[in-house]
Amino acid sequence: MQPDGPYRYTHLLGGSPVGKAWAALDQQGRFVTVAVLDATVAAAPGWREAFAGIVNHLAQTPGGTPFVYADFSAAAPWVAYGPEAGPAAEKLFQALGVAYQPVPPSAPPAVSPPVSGVPHPVSGVPQPVPGVPQPASGVPQSVSGPPQPVSGVPQPVSGAAQPASGPPQYPSGPPQAVSGPPQPVFAAPQPAGPVSAQPVYSDPVSGAPASPGFGPTVDDPLRHDPFSSPARRIQPSTSRKRQGGLWIAIAALLLVAAIGGGAGIWAISAGDTGTPPVATAPTETPPQPGLKPWAEATPRSPAEHALATAAPAVVFLEAIFTGYVRNKQDNALLHPEPFTFSRRCTGVVINRDGHLLTNGQCVAPTVDILLEHALGSLADTLVADGKLKAGEVGGYVRGRQASSAFTGPDAGTEPAVILHGQLNVSQGDLKDDPAIPGTVLRTFTLEEGNLALVKLDRADLPVAELNTSATIAAGTALHVLGYATTDAEYRSATYTVRSAPVEVTEVDIESSVYRINADIGGYSRGGIAIDAQGRVVGMLDNDLLAPERPNRLVVPVSRMTRLLDAAGVANQLGEPDQTYRSALETYFGGDEAKAARQFAEVAEQSPTNALAAAYREAAVAAGGDTAERRPGWAVPVLVVAVVAFLAGLGVLIWSRRRPNR
Repeated sequence: MQPDGPYRYTHLLGGSPVGKAWAALDQQGRFVTVAVLDATVAAAPGWREAFAGIVNHLAQTPGGTPFVYADFSAAAPWVAYGPEAGPAAEKLFQALGVAYQPVPPSAPPAVSPPVSGVPHPVSGVPQPVPGVPQPASGVPQSVSGPPQPVSGVPQPVSGAAQPASGPPQYPSGPPQAVSGPPQPVFAAPQPAGPVSAQPVYSDPVSGAPASPGFGPTVDDPLRHDPFSSPARRIQPSTSRKRQGGLWIAIAALLLVAAIGGGAGIWAISAGDTGTPPVATAPTETPPQPGLKPWAEATPRSPAEHALATAAPAVVFLEAIFTGYVRNKQDNALLHPEPFTFSRRCTGVVINRDGHLLTNGQCVAPTVDILLEHALGSLADTLVADGKLKAGEVGGYVRGRQASSAFTGPDAGTEPAVILHGQLNVSQGDLKDDPAIPGTVLRTFTLEEGNLALVKLDRADLPVAELNTSATIAAGTALHVLGYATTDAEYRSATYTVRSAPVEVTEVDIESSVYRINADIGGYSRGGIAIDAQGRVVGMLDNDLLAPERPNRLVVPVSRMTRLLDAAGVANQLGEPDQTYRSALETYFGGDEAKAARQFAEVAEQSPTNALAAAYREAAVAAGGDTAERRPGWAVPVLVVAVVAFLAGLGVLIWSRRRPNR
């Protein structure tokens, strides 16, 4: 009959008067040697504790014999050793002070009946087994069929069954130490005593007998008493439930790892089509950018890069003037109601405080220009009332200009003016947000450059960089940017930034102004000319020498900086502007992932820079920013899953290596 346990026993390796050694396979198919104390012997006082104590002592002794599993609370206590432990069962039984006889290799794989019932009295003094006990050779092989009796293994003594009497006694007189492999050590049991007398201990290393008491003496580190330590290595196995709980914990950790890891990986890879990223145009996002550089130039080209650099700083400006037309001599009103008209043009932001430069005659026209507009409005009113013919409008304006004045509500006061600026796509006649109120701080006359410095009532706007060292000559290639519209309805027209590549056709040596070969629209006055790096090199103005006064005249950047110096204002990029330019360099360099993160930072710091948000979308569309496409919980969940997996794996390895407790 084979003993109980979590192993499949293949054949008997050897036996002793108190137990046997078996070859077995564990649940993973690995070979182990299992030493089993007979159930009847274990029931006798002292034998179960002695068996557990010796196993513990052999495992704790330096260079001793570790075990892989044990159960000392079973009816027949047992301990399992791995193949690397060698003849561990033989050492165990010898340390218990009993003879151990291995099964000869040539003997049939048979099994003798286990010791059953109450042990019989011993007749005579048992004799030591001659020769050195030999371990079973080779790796235990699996056999089919039930085990068969083995000849040569010590049998229980004959005679009437006697109960196990008293605690086991220790031997009198030390046995001789042996050299080489451990030898069986026999004590002389008391005459006619039962087999359940006290086990005789011998040191598994030296073979010397132990001192009275269980196990080795306290003075010898190799003879540590396993029962004197408060932290015993081996405890009786009473908790299959605890082992089941451990497996449940391992399963739970691995389940968390599987579910969390799968969810994290799915979230991170969501949206990945497996196709190579391509350069695509960004989609429009509110607010819509005033210029779409990818549509104005070859995508991913230096021209697009330059336009994208300067475009966020281009501003749509509208100045609305309101006043009365009077006769200069007596200040009499020529019309009882005030006249209102507006002038629309382009400007460019030059620092984060909201300062910008634009065309002077647009936002701060001279008195004669204001009067000309006012008389034109008065003539249109007279035509509508039937007091003037349409063909007479021009003559009426010219005839009244010398004798009339355009004033505020009272004679001698200035007409009212309201100035607003808008970025990105803009709307005419808009006075509420996103229109930004502004004030004209300083102007230059036509001779000085026809420029105006304006302060908008909002900071942190995108800024353009002035190239103060620019050298312009005939044939220089530039790009120009300025607002334009295709709407026929003037009052509520929509304006967007238009750009065009141009070439310098002429440079005026005396004034340094130069002319270009293209006009991008009437409202581009105050717009900018930029170089290949997107830096401003001049401002657009009417060419008064041309019949139609096109915006082909460019005021050089030197005039622009002169006005700034006179007003004590500097052209200076802010941190978001620097980050935006760095993001463009990264994007056009092909690193969409990094660029997307940089553009997102700019869009958060400078919300009016609509191109930052648009190019971030372009970077994402190009497949560069997986971090932006995944939900925020993806990475933490994946990290937790990895930690759970490693923890489960560690507990699993530990549970396989730890002894049974």
